[in-house]
Amino acid sequence: MHEEITLTTPALLFSAISLIMLAYTNRFLGYATLIRNLHEKFKVNPNDVLLGQIDNLRKRLYLTKYMQILGVSSLFLCVVTMFLIFVGSSILAVWIFGLALLLLIASLGVSIHEILISVKALNLHLGDMEINRRS
Repeated sequence: MHEEITLTTPALLFSAISLIMLAYTNRFLGYATLIRNLHEKFKVNPNDVLLGQIDNLRKRLYLTKYMQILGVSSLFLCVVTMFLIFVGSSILAVWIFGLALLLLIASLGVSIHEILISVKALNLHLGDMEINRRS
């Protein structure tokens, strides 16, 4: 058995999803800047190290795209939930809201995966700097 949800229930997620989307957008913009810089470096001096960085950024960019799609879909379903509550379809609203929560969970899960890849990439750079410092 479930509790009946009100218009304020899905509305509670609006601020959380908005902040998450802002973080995802900032991450996307950061990747765009990095990719443009790597592109310029690669045109001047093509090498395998830059290709590896580009490949890593491509993976992270795709993950960010999916994080954004899942987050926006979650927000969209929250709005649909509010409409369904408004028109009196509370049972369907509960199911749609549950789906919105699952999409948000998926978005956060993809975000965790992307963070792990980012940390791994940064650790490679740190290791390279430590090797150069010792030389």
